[in-house]
Amino acid sequence: MKTHPVGAKAANALGLYDMNGNVWEWCWDRYSGYSSGNQRDPWGPSSGSSRVGRGGACTSGPSLLRTTGRCGFAPVERNGDMGFRLARNL
Repeated sequence: MKTHPVGAKAANALGLYDMNGNVWEWCWDRYSGYSSGNQRDPWGPSSGSSRVGRGGACTSGPSLLRTTGRCGFAPVERNGDMGFRLARNL
């Protein structure tokens, strides 16, 4: 498996491209396990070194190839299946 150019595949139902299975998307959130209660957009703990990667990569198994799929990555970790997406509020 390999990565593909951004926008080469069809957009999802929200009109977003490449949210799953191309490269992990590096997120600002710090990584930790979720609490047991219902949550909406949890940011994770206020300290810690691991950051959240979301969406899985072309090298990930099926359980991680979804928007809610997440793993923790150290800031110094480098690999060929990690990227990031610039976003801003409208």
